[in-house]
Amino acid sequence: MRHYTFLFVTLFILTSCTRELSFKEQTFEKKSTLPCKSNCPQISIKIPIAQNAPIVADSINKKVFSVLKEIIYFGEKPFESTDYNNLTTSFIDSYEEMHKKFRDDKFGWEAKIEGNVEYQSDSILNIKINHYTFTGGAHGYQGYRSLLFNPKTGKTITNNQLFVNEKDFKAFAEKQFRAKYKVPATGSINATGLMFENEKFNLPLNIFYTKEGLLLYYNSYEVASYADGPKELLLPYDKVNTYLVYK
Repeated sequence: MRHYTFLFVTLFILTSCTRELSFKEQTFEKKSTLPCKSNCPQISIKIPIAQNAPIVADSINKKVFSVLKEIIYFGEKPFESTDYNNLTTSFIDSYEEMHKKFRDDKFGWEAKIEGNVEYQSDSILNIKINHYTFTGGAHGYQGYRSLLFNPKTGKTITNNQLFVNEKDFKAFAEKQFRAKYKVPATGSINATGLMFENEKFNLPLNIFYTKEGLLLYYNSYEVASYADGPKELLLPYDKVNTYLVYK
């Protein structure tokens, strides 16, 4: 009996892993029920949900959801939300609680999240998250997040796992960055007003695989002020393939 059980479990795992991974876009929206004339508080999430390959899809979906919780949740206990409907509700509930304390404030909260499969090959999957949130203040915050996965296992691929030799790639990228943004080839990377930490070039938090090449994307505040906006550097694959582990 144990022998048959082992065979069944093994067959299930193999079948799950060989099913073709696919994605289905889903939308989750919610608005405040409080009366308002304009700028009514609302949240919209449009996200690709992985499916068909249960083990792989579950791993990807859990990671995407955990990242969206970090982006959206406004409250003291960000990890209590268990699904997207609960997450949208918590955002609106937080606004309505705040409104009770500060009834004269007329600003309306907003969160808009749109995700898409930016790139997919046999070795790497890239999901791009375009996010905008406003919870008061002079302006909202818009940015991009890059989530990289092994499409065979669903496990996250970190930026430092992308390169055969990260130090060599970093040196190459710095030369290209300095050339694009007219930073002198020698001297501080911040010579023209950039804000790299410790006056040294660093790779961005978000690296994207695109059809055109590898995109290094620095969100606002990462290496420049909000007024100066995000910085990006697109490197064609024919120039970077020798540095890449995943292609």
